[in-house]
Amino acid sequence: MALPVVDPSQYDAQLSEKKTDIEQQFADFSLPGIELFESAKTAYRLRAEFRVWHEGDDLYYVMFQPGDKHQHSRLETCPMVSEPIQQVMFKLLDYLRPNELLRRRLFQVDFLSTLSGEVIVSLLYHKALDEAWIEEAKKLKDHFGIHFIGRSRKTKIVMDQDYALERMPVGGRELIYKQVENSFTQPNGGVCVKMLEWALDVTRDAGGDLVELYCGNGNFTMALAQNFDKVIATEIAKVSVDAAQYNIAANQVDNVKILRMSSEEFSQALQGVREFRRLKQSGVNLADYNFSTVLVDPPRSGLDDETVKQVAEYDNIVYISCNPETLHENLKQLTLTHRLQRFALFDQFPYTHHLECGVYLTRKQGA
Repeated sequence: MALPVVDPSQYDAQLSEKKTDIEQQFADFSLPGIELFESAKTAYRLRAEFRVWHEGDDLYYVMFQPGDKHQHSRLETCPMVSEPIQQVMFKLLDYLRPNELLRRRLFQVDFLSTLSGEVIVSLLYHKALDEAWIEEAKKLKDHFGIHFIGRSRKTKIVMDQDYALERMPVGGRELIYKQVENSFTQPNGGVCVKMLEWALDVTRDAGGDLVELYCGNGNFTMALAQNFDKVIATEIAKVSVDAAQYNIAANQVDNVKILRMSSEEFSQALQGVREFRRLKQSGVNLADYNFSTVLVDPPRSGLDDETVKQVAEYDNIVYISCNPETLHENLKQLTLTHRLQRFALFDQFPYTHHLECGVYLTRKQGA
């Protein structure tokens, strides 16, 4: 992986520059005052993937030059990753170097950690993993006392469990999130808490019911459920749906239904275009809902035209975006019927040009 240069002395200036860029990029909209949410300057990233390089008896992590898979340099420190990852990542290499069975054909190590201190380590191999590997991996797990997973082609060996339980302080409550290895989780936990609290604040007086598209493991769902009578959240990835169901039970949330449907399918169900067996099996009758608000947190490609039309049907829109360019395009349509009320910048990715945006829109009178 290519890593940003972590220089805390440059952080404030770089964040100010990001804000200026957004102000210029969205100058054709009537923006409210931009709310700016900072990241921790070091130890902010909860997940990371590192390529492993073999050189004789040595074994080390490498980072590549941007856009170049051949030019690399040895990684000696990594101040961007969380403290739990920093504590284990180089000690892990010390353990692996003399162990031929565990190190041979290892090409990548993935880390997933939580604000609450849990760590999962995935070892990725270009070889089959057999019983001998499992015996050595058990010793490795006992030595570090954390969760380990072995991966090779079409094989996944879980030493005990393939998930961590995150505990996030949000709005005076502690929320529990099951976060599964190799599925999407928010990379910057501290900024994620700020995002959730912002979304909680902007929807505080929305009332009615909420529909959430692209809900993942229920990251926003668990936090926002208290602001609404009922919540429908949709997600297509089975692993994420299962994690969301776990999180509903763990947080004792009683007004949320998770549907394994795409945004397009949900739109068709709302319009009565198609009937879905999954909807019937869930016991959900969409006629019983009074949707006032929609929350979307789409991939970098943003919302397609049909989903934009669907989103515009709701009085209130919460749009979380990881790509300002596609957000800008979508807002051209959404602001025909809705007014921008709140605009936030969340610095999920310090020392890079990337950042997350949060927008809250309400329907214009008569639209």
